[in-house]
Amino acid sequence: MRRRFQRPKPRNRGGYWIAQYRDLAGKKCKISLGPVASVKKYDAEARLAQILEPINTGDPIRCPDFRFGPFVRQTYFPFYRRKWKDSTAASNTERVRFHLLNILENRPLISLTRNELQNLLDDKAKSGLSHSVVAHLRWDLRQIGRMAVNEGYIRQNPAELLFVPKEAPRPDNRHMTFDDVKLFFSVLEPRERIIGGLAILAGMRPGEILALRRSTLDRKCAEITQRIYRGQTDTPKTFNSRRRAAIGDGLFETLRQWMEIQPTVEDDPWVFPSEKGVTPLSRDNCWRRHFFPKLKSVGLEWANFQVMRRTHSCLLDELGVDPQVRADQMGHSVDVNQNRYTRSSMERRQNAVNLLEKTVGI
Repeated sequence: MRRRFQRPKPRNRGGYWIAQYRDLAGKKCKISLGPVASVKKYDAEARLAQILEPINTGDPIRCPDFRFGPFVRQTYFPFYRRKWKDSTAASNTERVRFHLLNILENRPLISLTRNELQNLLDDKAKSGLSHSVVAHLRWDLRQIGRMAVNEGYIRQNPAELLFVPKEAPRPDNRHMTFDDVKLFFSVLEPRERIIGGLAILAGMRPGEILALRRSTLDRKCAEITQRIYRGQTDTPKTFNSRRRAAIGDGLFETLRQWMEIQPTVEDDPWVFPSEKGVTPLSRDNCWRRHFFPKLKSVGLEWANFQVMRRTHSCLLDELGVDPQVRADQMGHSVDVNQNRYTRSSMERRQNAVNLLEKTVGI
């Protein structure tokens, strides 16, 4: 049977661009191309042309009406959950459902355009989402698009060239100075001084610190084999995170004295138990109740756990410690340590430019 070339036009029906056409089997189909209020008619026509192209040319794609929501839930999530850690799966699933499925649920995959998806990221950035969240959404869209191409639902990935909008606010990657660190420790109670010491002096993540059991401490180092994430015991964040983190002599002695005065209610108790004694201390509760009030009194309320860990890397860099040593201690690669954690102080920069001036004779 000879295929009929189709040129239907989108019509405004109840505030939505609606079009009708016949699929490869000759069956009548009706499709929504988006709301009239936010989608211009020529954009709706372009989307419709994408859907009709394989039908008119006789070059079919798999199920041109397949929608974004069912594809993500039925194909994308089940496949990648086999790769993701439980903590990664939880955060990725929650982010995609809240920020993408709520908007793109009923959209046919083939109707999505690059400009539309970039506009979505622009709107997310303007709404106040952080640079990190918007960057993750860009990654989600690219990954979903690549899988849709691989599955044969679309020919080209409309998300491949997306970028993070400049409006997305970047974090202020501050770190403490040596004087800040001294003030930090001076206002905290003993338990919080030890926890802060493991973060600042040993470069450990908060989830790694609170997951410590007494059996993991040996010969002035901590065996990092697990972490606490959202109240659940989980494996370390990355492969490199499994490590032996060195602990300084003074801090280890303070830690040993702390454990000696703590009651033991289990064979292998937590180093920092909660009030119940059988569960680990909650990071958020500890920060809110014990760290934040004390630090706010001296103007250091911004020095959260991320700042503590960044401070560890920056101060070791100030002391001239080899980048590989810093990376091994913190549990990641050298490039991550240099590019994401380490920031030079203004004093070092001033010394550098003064040295350059003297060298060139100015």
